[in-house]
Parts: sequence; C-alpha cells; structure tokens
Amino acid sequence: MDQYKVTGMTCAACSARVEKSVSAVAGVDRCAVNLLTHSMEVEGTAKPETVIAAVKQAGYGASLKGETVKEVETDGAKPLLVRFLTSVLFLVILMYLSMGSSMWGWPLPSFFATNPLAQALLQLILTAIIMVINQHFFTSGFVALWHRSPNMNSLVALGSAAAFLYSTAVLFSMTANVGHGLHDLYFESAAMILTLITLGKFLEERSKGKTTDALRGLMTLKPEVATLLIDGKETVVAIDTVKVGDTFVLRSGERIPVDGIVLEGRCAVDESALTGESIPVDKEEGSSLASGTVCLTGYVLCRAERVGEDTTLSQIIRMVNDASASKAPIAKIADRVAGIFVPTVLVIALITATVWLLIGKPFGYALARAISVLVISCPCALGLATPVAIMVGNGVGAKHGILYKTATALEIAGKVQTVVLDKTGTVTAGKPVVSAILPMADCSEKELLSVAYALEYKSEHPLARAIVEKAEEEQINRLEIDSFEVVPGRGVSGLLEGKSVLGGNQAYLESKGIQTTFPQTANGQTPLYFAQDGILIGTIAVADPILPDSRDAVSALKQMGLRVVLLTGDRRETAEEIARQAGIDHVRAGVLPDGKESAVRELQGDGWVMMVGDGINDAPALKTADVGVAIGAGADIAMDAADIVLVNSRLSDVVTAIRLSKKTLKNIRENLFWAFFYNVIGIPLAAGAFGLALNPMFGAAAMSLSSICVVSNALRLNRFRIKKKEEVKTMEKVIGIEGMMCPHCEAHVRNALLAIDGVTEVVASHEQKKATITLSHDVADEVLKAAIREQGYTVIE
Repeated sequence: MDQYKVTGMTCAACSARVEKSVSAVAGVDRCAVNLLTHSMEVEGTAKPETVIAAVKQAGYGASLKGETVKEVETDGAKPLLVRFLTSVLFLVILMYLSMGSSMWGWPLPSFFATNPLAQALLQLILTAIIMVINQHFFTSGFVALWHRSPNMNSLVALGSAAAFLYSTAVLFSMTANVGHGLHDLYFESAAMILTLITLGKFLEERSKGKTTDALRGLMTLKPEVATLLIDGKETVVAIDTVKVGDTFVLRSGERIPVDGIVLEGRCAVDESALTGESIPVDKEEGSSLASGTVCLTGYVLCRAERVGEDTTLSQIIRMVNDASASKAPIAKIADRVAGIFVPTVLVIALITATVWLLIGKPFGYALARAISVLVISCPCALGLATPVAIMVGNGVGAKHGILYKTATALEIAGKVQTVVLDKTGTVTAGKPVVSAILPMADCSEKELLSVAYALEYKSEHPLARAIVEKAEEEQINRLEIDSFEVVPGRGVSGLLEGKSVLGGNQAYLESKGIQTTFPQTANGQTPLYFAQDGILIGTIAVADPILPDSRDAVSALKQMGLRVVLLTGDRRETAEEIARQAGIDHVRAGVLPDGKESAVRELQGDGWVMMVGDGINDAPALKTADVGVAIGAGADIAMDAADIVLVNSRLSDVVTAIRLSKKTLKNIRENLFWAFFYNVIGIPLAAGAFGLALNPMFGAAAMSLSSICVVSNALRLNRFRIKKKEEVKTMEKVIGIEGMMCPHCEAHVRNALLAIDGVTEVVASHEQKKATITLSHDVADEVLKAAIREQGYTVIE
C-alpha cells in the first residue's frame, strides 16, 4: 500500500473527485482519500507516477509520502488569519460606504455624499482588492470547474463573482441614469462572502489542528539527543546516530532516547505517556525500557535494542497517523453525496434564479437568492464529519495505550456482539504459580517445599518453575539431588540425602504404587504429588490465576449486552473453573490453535465478533475475527494479526476500546446528521422557499459556522474518560466447623464454599475450627452451612 500527500483539496467534493479519478486507474484495487489529513491510500499494482498523473489530471497535486513520520502540519491557519485581517481592513471601509450612510445615517465626506457614482466606483475598487487578497477561491474554484469537478471554492467563486459582475453592470448603468441605482449594488455582498468564508476557514483550520493534538503530543516525546558510553566516557550525540547495541546512560529527569534493556542500576520510570498509567514502574537489571518515557529517579546503564523508526514510540506514532489517514466504512454515505453535491447545488441555484424571474421579481432579487444558495451550501461539513472524529478518537485511544490500526477497526469495535477471549495471558496471567501447599500429617510445609524445590530445580517444565519461584520466595535452602531423572509428561525422581524421592502427576505416583488424593482439581488447579521412600509426603497445587481485573472486565462487557465466550485449548474442567471465576457463561475448551479460527467463523454467524488474544498462537483467529485485539503487546505493538493493539495487559482495556469506539461512532453520526440537516434546511431557506429573503452575507456566515460546528463536536471526544472501577463492597461471615482434621479438610471446605455464587474468598482453619468467608453480596447462612454439611462436616451453631 502506498500513501500520498494530496494538495489543493478544500472540501468533500474535492476528495470525492480525487478518489474517483485514481480508482479509475488500471491496477488500482482500492483508493481512500482523507480530507482532514490531505492524504491518500492506494492499494494495487499501479505505479506511483501513474497515480500522481491521475491526481494532477483531476486538477490537484500529489506526491509520495516519505517512509518516516513527519511533523504534523500546524501552520495552515496562519496565512488564512493574515488574509482575513487584511480583508477586514478594506471591508470596514466598504461597509461604511455601502451601508453606514443609508442604513444608520453615518456622515460621509462631501465628495462622496454628493457623488453616488464615486461611491460606487470606490466600492468596486475596495471589493476588487478583497477579491485579489482572496484570489485562492477563484483560482481553485474556476480550475475545478474547468476540470468539470466543481468544489466548495467553485460555489464561493461563482457567488462572489456573480455579485461583483452584476454590481459592475449596475455601476455602468448609473452613468446613464445620473447616479440612480446605488442601492442595487451588491459589492459589499461579494466582499463579505469572501471575508466571512476566509474567517470560517481560519477557525476550521484551528479546530482541525486541535484534532491532531494527541499525535503532536506523541511526537514531542521523541528526544533529540542521547548520552552514550564510549570508551568509558559519556558522550552526548544526536539521536539519529544511536545504533543497536550501543550503551547509553540515563539519569533522573531524562527522557529515554531509544528502546533498550537495563544493564546496570535501578530506576523508576514514568510510562504514562505511552500506557496511560500514572504510577511509576520500577526497572532493574534485565528490564525493558521504551523510548519517550521518563526516568524519574536513579542512574542506569542501558543497551539500545530498537532505534530510529523501530522504537515503540515511532511505531505508535506511525500507527496513529496511518489509522487517522484511513477511511471508515461509515464515511461511504457522505462520499456518495459529496460526489454529486456541488453540481446539484449549481442546478438548484440556477433553478432558484429562474423561478424568481418567472414569478416577476427583479433580476437583482433573483440573483441574490441564487447567490445565497451557492454560498450557504457546505460540502466541507460532509467531508469532515467522519475524519475529524476518527482523528480525535485515535488520539484519545493512543493516550490510554489503545491503538487502532485502521479507521475500520475503530468503527467495527463499537458494533461487535460477541467478544471471544483466549484464556492464557488474556483472562489469566499466563504464568503458573503455587496456589496451595498441602503436606501430610507427619510433614511440614517447609519440609515438603524443600523436597519439591530440590527435585524441580533441574526441570524446565513451567509447573516446576512455579515451585522453584515459590521456594526462592520463601528463601528455602536448596538441597542437592543425585541420580536425577526426568520421565517426560509424568514426573521426576532422584536421591536426596540417601532417600528416594519423586514427584509428578497422579498417574506417575500410582504407577509406583503410591496412593494419591487431592480435593482441589475442580478449582482449575493442577496437583503435583511428592513422595519419599515410597510414602506420600504431600501435594503442591499449581494454577494459572486470573488477572485482577478479568472479572470486572467480563462483567462490564456483559452489562453492555455483549456475549462473552472463553476459547481455549485447555481441558474442559480447567476452562470451566476459570470461566466461573471470571464470570464467563460460554466456554469452548480443548480447541487447538487452528481450530480457534473455525470456532470464530461459527460465532460470526450470530453477528460481529471480536477476538482477544496474545497475538502469538491466536494469530489465525485474530485475523478471522471482524476485529482482532492483541492484549499485553508491550513493545511488540506492530502485531500483524491484530486490528487493535492494547499496550497493557489489562482486559479492562478491551472494555475501554469498545466504549471509545461507540462514542466515536455516535459522534460521527451526530456530525453526519448536522451536515445533512444543515444543507437540507439551509438551501431551501437561502432560495427563499419559506418566504424569507436571506442576505448572501448571512448565507456565507452560516456556511462557515457549519464546518466549525462539525469539528467542534468531534473535539468533544477529548472529554472521554476511562471509567474507574467501582469500589466493591464486601462482607464477611464466620462459621464454626467440627470435623476438620488437616489441611486436606480445609481444602474440602474451601472449595465447596468457593463454588457458591457471591463467595470470593475462604480462609478455613482446622485448628481454630472455623471458616472466614468473604462475600461480594449477601448469601443466606443456610446455603453456606448446607455446602459444608455436604462435605461431611458438622456446623457449630
């Protein structure tokens, strides 16, 4: 796909003309033109030279965009301001001459007071000066007419020129009628139209500039220099000279120049500019750093990993820029109207003048109505309705670590009816941890963990890593294991201080004649059994816990009326337990990566589907879904499979992405409604259909305000805020229990209670003979007691 910069476009009619011309070029498969960013995307085999030639043939200019992201243009409003202020200087004199004396009785110099012809001649000169100042309307408008593609400038140019030419004709007639006809002049209308529309364009450009504030804000994060460590000396160099592998230095308050890894030292980093998180992140040896973030405290040595256009910041800027330049499907309706809008307005203006003349109105009256129709019509509002909202929505998303790759993704995210969640790394942490240590009666927790640590230390299995991390966390001394042996898929064995030890799954220990029991398999936990000299000494349960915000995120999605589906390759028992903990009602378990794609296709039969995954083994499903979302991307934000990339590992960001999409869609619909409503009401009003004779000057003012209203409405999206998680009110109940003899008994009670809706945490103690139950909402005591009794224990009343 090639991207082009297009010059000369002023309204939706211009972008529609360029799009139509380029689409007709052989080899062009798709063409999308964005009026706001003055950009064009072209897909196909057509050569850039051919595409540029087609744009020029249509009356506009084009050039290929560079490979790097450049600074957003912000100076478009300055020349318009100069033109407006200069025009006002001459317009004030013109309005004093034309209306000050006749309408308000203001005095005139005696020469003009007694010489109407001199007044008219001075009005002509002043109007001509204003027309020269605003000649852009005429050069652009008449060139577009010559290429048979009239645009907004054509309407303004025709309206102003018609008023000027008619007034000039009246001026010549005054020479034969001894000055009569001064009140039939429309010089002030011709000048006022140009001045007001220039003012409107200036305000529009300023407002449009605000829509790119987020993108410019990201660009300002790019540092210009870096401090490299060369031959043991610190040297400040330009950022462009930093290469992968260079060692750079960071001090407190400095912005990180490139993506890197901490080699030495510790620091706290403010990553809010990229992730939206205000809490500083601690970095130590081996931690990754992202360009554009700020080192708040500390002094560290780092190695450059990504530089130039490959840094996280550069990729985010490019992604936001590309998405803003793309076109959303909802814009098609405006494009279709824009293609015929200006020619239709020209026909309506001609019909208006003709009808009033046939009715018997003076030519000046009929001309004024036609001019009003020309200048009140606003194709700009139609062309800006969608792209300004897309630009602001993308910027707001980027500030919160939500990156929409295309405008289509931003639109469709708000239409999804089903959200499919991968389990590992999306709903759960994706990293197993020890969830329970259950020693037998003649063994302590520390002794059990010590044996397990010694056995699992040499294993590379993820579950073994969880036990090793737990032991190191508890500062358990590691004992040396002899005759270590791994039985793939089953367990490990060896000699520890002369005793035979082994650990593994139930099948492995039972094959050695050791009986095993574990009451927690229903909780999505995986039990690992450990034995010494043929005797079971205990069980360590390992689980992949759900992420802290998963339940709240799922609840929010369901409150939106969305269907939430858990899609995983894990076994059904584990998947259903995780779904229960997260509040997910629909589960599809045992699905391999290639099967996930088929599952998504099946769900698409019920409506739009969003697939959320880690972007690695979920790539086929992400591609197949109507919207693919990669969660927890971190620095890998350019995942090809995803349409939306979430920088943070938060499922709640999926909720935010959908909410922002819905808000943006609503904003676009409001803009389109206003653009259509304004023209549907304004054009008949200008034509005099309601018995009102609208002055062309007021028509020009209304036209200017129309575009400003659309852009201002889009800027309201900047008020979008992430909903703070409501504080969860919890309550506790304590129930006395007889019959619990050991940790196994505690586990029985805990699991029975956790299966009850509303129970969020259970602390059972066989020594204290009680269970402390934490509830998210009130649950009847009898329900809790019945669950305990079902396990064979007695409730102390």
